[in-house]
This record gives sequence, structure tokens and C-alpha cells, in this order.
Amino acid sequence: MSKAQPEKKKGRKGKAVCALLLATSVFALLRPALPYAQETELRGEVSESAILDDQRRKTRQLSIASSQDQATTGATAQGDEPAPTYQPASPGAIPDDTGTATATGSIFDPPAATDDPFADNPAPVPPRRSASARQRAADEDKAQDEAADNKKTRKTPVDSTTTATTDDTDTTEPDQDTNRRAVTIDSADRLPLDPGAERAEAIEGQDRKAEDDPFAATGIRLGSFVIRPTLEQGLTATSNADSSADGKSALLSETALRFNAVSDWAENSAVIDGYGIFRNTISGDKVNDAQGRIEGQLNVDLDNELRAIAKLGYEAVPESASSPVVIEGTTSQPVRQTIDGSLAVEKDAGKMRFALTGAVEHDIYGDAKLSNGTVLSQKDRDSTLYTATLRTGYEISPAITPFTEVEVGRRLYDQRVDSSGFERSSTRLGARAGVELDMGEKLAGEFSAGWLREAIDDDRLSAISGATVNADLKWSPERGTIIGLTGQTIVEGTTTAGESGDILYSGRLTGERQIRANLTGNAALGADWRDYIGSDGHDLTLSAEAGLTWWLNRYAGLTTRVRTEKQTSNLEGRDYTANSIFLGVKVQR
Repeated sequence: MSKAQPEKKKGRKGKAVCALLLATSVFALLRPALPYAQETELRGEVSESAILDDQRRKTRQLSIASSQDQATTGATAQGDEPAPTYQPASPGAIPDDTGTATATGSIFDPPAATDDPFADNPAPVPPRRSASARQRAADEDKAQDEAADNKKTRKTPVDSTTTATTDDTDTTEPDQDTNRRAVTIDSADRLPLDPGAERAEAIEGQDRKAEDDPFAATGIRLGSFVIRPTLEQGLTATSNADSSADGKSALLSETALRFNAVSDWAENSAVIDGYGIFRNTISGDKVNDAQGRIEGQLNVDLDNELRAIAKLGYEAVPESASSPVVIEGTTSQPVRQTIDGSLAVEKDAGKMRFALTGAVEHDIYGDAKLSNGTVLSQKDRDSTLYTATLRTGYEISPAITPFTEVEVGRRLYDQRVDSSGFERSSTRLGARAGVELDMGEKLAGEFSAGWLREAIDDDRLSAISGATVNADLKWSPERGTIIGLTGQTIVEGTTTAGESGDILYSGRLTGERQIRANLTGNAALGADWRDYIGSDGHDLTLSAEAGLTWWLNRYAGLTTRVRTEKQTSNLEGRDYTANSIFLGVKVQR
């Protein structure tokens, strides 16, 4: 074989290799384009749907992320309050054919697809999603379906300013906020609270009204009554133990018990008052006496503007050494007992006021024990007084009611003729005019003046007659201060031969002041004038008293008082002076 043939074979072989390489290169170049063309040809019209699906997924991811951030921020601001629930933007909010931006779009989303291949920003070809991406998309679709089902079940109210669509057409205004907070399920239930439904303060925490008198007695409930007892125990040092012309000094133990009971009835009312004082000598002049009084009042409202007032009382006191009936040589003063009662019926007719009162008073005098060991009976002094009083008044104003009174009565002695042979029973006539005041706590009470006459059955004895003055007023010039004025006119009989008796005018001015909440002061001025009938004899008794009570607490306190009393008379052996001071402890309930 010649040398030219091998070279020729090599040339053909090299060309074949080059052709093969060229074909392989062309095949390699053409191979990647074929699957894309085939995929495009096979997918055809669905490529645009794939792009829209990708855009919807990105929109949902941004909406969910924004909702989570807002929920986290709201939970942090509201503390323990439940975080609000947000609705994601509708997946159907997509661009329309004109390329207008949707309300749920984002500036980071890729531009919308267009049919112009020469546009400045052609739509990118969506990449093939991996298995994990497909799984995430499936999970998101499932979550969206569950949220839609829950929304239908809960019937979440839809905000009228936000419109969400489920199709491919967007009807939302383009200027709405893409991350606008959706209406929550419980937002409709969060209504403003009614001011009256706010939580009330605990009873223990409420402010209590300040008491007018924080040291006043609280009282003890017994049935339908509230009883307020007071016990006072102390020592009295006096210069005149029995208030007589020849009285001596003494140190006395003094015990005083007082009580007040008031009913707690829905209708009508009842009041019971009482006191008892016991004195015993510790040193000095011999004194051993006791005195006391109890009285009750019942008020009953009847029909036809009628009111009934019933009173009943009992008193037992030793007769004073300054009594107009003097018994010489007694070891102790005899006890005088008084039982009194009255029944009044009141009627209002327009501004007219009418009242009719019947009263009975019975006096019993105890026997006097003489120093020689004998006993002197005083039964001839026992008597009963029956009276009837008619009052007529006219109400000028609710605070002022002038009135007039007419009184008739009969005094009967248990013994028609006394030990001296005189018939001392008498007939009583009286007339008064006055005014009744009712200004509440400021001023209340009444005042009257008139004339009274008792004609004795025995012609040898002069009638007892004279002017009368009666008063019972309470005045409070300021809170914590009470001024009282009482006055009465009393006809006193006697068994002294040839004497008719006397008229006693008694007046007392009292004052009480609450200096501090736990410190109370009181003072009193008294004056008694006794005018003897059938002679020019008279007695004048003046007294003054002042005291303080310092309360340690609501139930106990220290009390003290000083008193002076002086009597002057134009009759022999009746002048005396008595000074005393008391210091003790007061207990109340």
C-alpha cells in the first residue's frame, strides 16, 4: 500500500470525527430548548394561571406575616387581654387586565404579566416548584379553607369599608391600606360600660357619716324599747348636809341611777324616764335618805285628726327642811309620795288647735319620827287634786301658735277636818294665755302666764290666789349648746292652824355645752319665791351649779360639780346656806 492511502484514510477519519463533534454540539445546543418548547406547548393556556397562583401565594404569605406582627404588638400592649383576630386579604384580589394595582397587592410583588413581548419588564417564567414548596402551598390552602369555614360558623361581622372577593375580579378601592386591621370576632361585644354598672366600693371602705355626739350612749335593746341607763358614783363634801338652818357638814357617798327608754314602734310612741339618788354619810352629820321618780308617756294617733296622750308617774322624796310645814324635833325628814296621771285628747281643725286634758295628783305624807321616840302622823295632809283643762289655739304659722287655757279643779283631803279643826278641801279655778313655739332644734316649747285661785271650804281661811307663770323652753343658739328655761307655779297647802298655805314660784335656767367631743360642761341657775297667804312672810332661795364631764371612752367618764344654795326669809329660823362639791365616775350604756 502506498503512503498516500494511509494519509487519505486519516483525512477521512478526521472529518468524520469533526462531523460527529459538530453534530453532538448541535444536538447539545438544541436539546435544552426542546423540553421548554414542549412544556410551553403542553401547558399552553395554563401558564397564566400558574403565574396568578404564585402571586396569590405570595400575597397570602405577606398578609399572614403582617397579621402575626400586628397580633404580637397588640398582645404586648394589651397585657393579659386576648389578642384580636385578623382576616387575611382575599386571595381573589388580583390585577385586572388594565394593570391597576389591587388593594391587597405589594410593591415587592412582580409586575403583572402582559401580552407585549417587548415590554420593559417582561413577566418572568415561574420556576418549577419543588416538593417542599408544593407541600407548603397545600398547607396554606388548607389553613385558608379552615379559616373560611370558621368565619362562616362564627358569623364574623364584615366591615362595610372593606370588600373581599373570592373570584379573580378585584372591586376594592386602590387607595385602601393593604394591611388594614380586620374586624375581630369579639370586637362587636366590647361595648362601652354603663356608668351605673361599675363595680361598687366595698361596704367597709365607704366613708362613714360623722356622729354628732361620738360619746353618746348607744343603748340596750329590750324588746321593742331602747334603754339608755346611766350610773353615777362619787363622794359629796357639803357644809350643810340636810339644808336646814342648823345643818352641819358631812362627807357623803352619793349614788345616782338614771335611765331613759324609748319605743321603736312603726306607729305611736312611748317614753319612760326615771332616776334614783341614794345618799349615806361617811363622816359628819348623819344622813341616810333616798329619792326617785319614774314617769311614762304614751302617744297614740286616733282617727279624724285626733291624738291621745297618756301620762303616769310616781315620785318619792324626803320633805325638805325648808318646807313651809316645820316639824320640830324630828330625827329625819318624812317621805312624801306623789302619784300623778293625765289623759289628753288633741284635735286639729284647719288652723285651730283644741286640747282637753284631765289630770289627777295624789300626795301621801309619811309619818315623822321624833327625837323622843314617838311618831307623828301626817295623814291629815294627804290630799288628791282633780283638774280639767281646755286649751284653744290658733296657728299663725307652723312655728307660732298662741293659745288660751281654762282650768277647773277640786282638791279633796283624805280627812275632811284636820287635827286643828279646819276643812281644807278647796275649789280651783285658773286661766292662762301663752304661745307655743316650734322652730325645730333652734327653739321649741311654750310659755304662759295667768291667774290661779283656790277657794278653801272653811270660811275662816283665806283663798289662795295669785299670778301664775309657766314655761318649758329649749333654745340652741349654736350646735353643741342647749339653753333651757323651766318655770312653774305650785299651790302648797299646810296644816298650821289659821294659815291657808302659800304659792311657790320656781324657775330654773340651765345650759349645756359640748366643749370638745369628750368634754361636756353644764351650768344652772335657780330661783324660788314662796309667798305665804294671809301674812307678809316670804322665802327667797337662790342656787347656782356648774359641772364638767370628761369621757374616757363611750361608756365611762369622770364627772365633777360644785353647787351653792342660799335661802333668806323674813320668818325666824328659816335662813340657811349650803355649799357642796361632788367628784365621781359616770358609766353609761
